Amino acid sequence: MKLGTLFDLPTKQKRLQELESIQQEPDFWNDQKAAQPLLSEAKTLRDQISQVCNLEQGVNDALDLLAMAQAEDKTSLLPELDQQCRQLAKAVNALELQVLLRGPYDQGNAIVTIHSGAGGTESQDWAAMLLRMYTRWAENSGYRVEILDYLGADEAGIKNATLLISGPLAYGYLRSEKGVHRLVRISPFDSSGRRHTTFASVDVVPEIDNDEHVQISPDDLRIDTYRSGGAGGQHVNKTDSAVRITHEPTGIVVQCQNERSQHANKETAMRMLRAKLLDRQLQEQEQEMAKLRGEVKEIAWGSQIRSYVFHPYSMVKDHRTEVEVGNVQGVMDGDLDTFIDAYLRSPHNWYSA
Repeated sequence: MKLGTLFDLPTKQKRLQELESIQQEPDFWNDQKAAQPLLSEAKTLRDQISQVCNLEQGVNDALDLLAMAQAEDKTSLLPELDQQCRQLAKAVNALELQVLLRGPYDQGNAIVTIHSGAGGTESQDWAAMLLRMYTRWAENSGYRVEILDYLGADEAGIKNATLLISGPLAYGYLRSEKGVHRLVRISPFDSSGRRHTTFASVDVVPEIDNDEHVQISPDDLRIDTYRSGGAGGQHVNKTDSAVRITHEPTGIVVQCQNERSQHANKETAMRMLRAKLLDRQLQEQEQEMAKLRGEVKEIAWGSQIRSYVFHPYSMVKDHRTEVEVGNVQGVMDGDLDTFIDAYLRSPHNWYSA
């Protein structure tokens, strides 16, 4: 079977042709907001088509090299062939993961919110460490990172922060990170040098500009303005530009202080609210599907997903997939792909059901 058939290349090529035809229409650029999702989808399809074509060419090159080695009995070519096969296996693995990301919002951007838990300074420092970890992962993966909201702590770390991570498949990859993250280490804030266990929570929702399934009545909103309190240049703390929106029926609260104007912060906060309301609906659907399947599993907010142990040994363990990594510092520097890969291939990836 050809790789193009395996990864449904004809369908992708047909859809790309449709999108390119739409972009040629005279009035396409009249609505910039409506054009952006189509442009993003076209870029994703081009990337996927290019990956499949390059992979097929790589397989053909490896087969040619194998045939040459067999015909001429050249064992000296075997190391080169082995290297090519390893590279091809890695490329197939990456492409296979993209195929698994077929949820309705997997292709889009992700809004990541980190909250420190109980534990004071130790927990706030842990939240800041997670903020750095996800920022590093995003930058290493070629994504754009924007801080939407940031509340620093008094002594060290942060109380909470919200990131917008933009790029193809950002939400598809990062939705695996939602949950409570546990840290075990010798606390630098404990003069007695004792070992501490602390927690921080990570929430991940898809960014959506508008969605027909998310209805928001203006009467359900309470909108408050206040002065920004985080890093943000000269404009910070001089005007009431930051916006906090409370959705009273659900109690969901979102806030944004990153933009320079109150209007821009309100627009961003509304996108965040739509995303959280959508996530609430998705969780309710997941709970209902679990009931229909007769499954007994914990999907509530606050379920611990991963432990990061700095002492008495070094290990990061994901409790959903049982994947363990000994290089704690590498993980904290953003090397999360091993955990993301395992999650997407596991039964926990409910979109693949």
